[in-house]
Amino acid sequence: MALGLIIGLVVAAIVLIIVIAFIYYYNRFIVLENRIDNSLSQIDVQLKRRAELVPNLINTVKGYAKHEKGIMQEVVDARKVLLAAKDVKKRVEAGAELQNALKSIFALAENYPQLKANENFLQLQQELATIEDRIAYSRQYYNDSILEYNNKVEVFPGMFFANLYSKKEKEYLKIPEEIRAVPKVEF
Repeated sequence: MALGLIIGLVVAAIVLIIVIAFIYYYNRFIVLENRIDNSLSQIDVQLKRRAELVPNLINTVKGYAKHEKGIMQEVVDARKVLLAAKDVKKRVEAGAELQNALKSIFALAENYPQLKANENFLQLQQELATIEDRIAYSRQYYNDSILEYNNKVEVFPGMFFANLYSKKEKEYLKIPEEIRAVPKVEF
């Protein structure tokens, strides 16, 4: 009788450990997926904040550089593409285009000392720099979340539970080639 009780307790303990493992891994995958969704949402929020600053920047620059319509149109067009982008890859690419267009605006300011000294322009430039930092941090956090998730999916025993729950590796947020290219500096 005592041996039967011990075997029963051991079997119950093993079953309990297995049930706890199933629950733990299921919940862990859900938490990690939610973290990925949240971090992606944060990137989107920062990209939209940057896009919302563009009209103010354009209006400030227009007063000083009326004949530079091509550069301003490029910024406006890049902003429209960003706001219309539907998936992560397209938003990142559109964000890169907008960032390049904004660089043109700031380079333009070098030709207009009054614009460069304008308080509103300086404030917008500072806000955009702050948003760029936040975007970079959000991208890093997103990729860190992907790394943690992918580690759970690939490493034993997580891979067993990932297969059981149909969880697959997720793709990192990649920077487009044109942004990775080293800019040419000529004197």
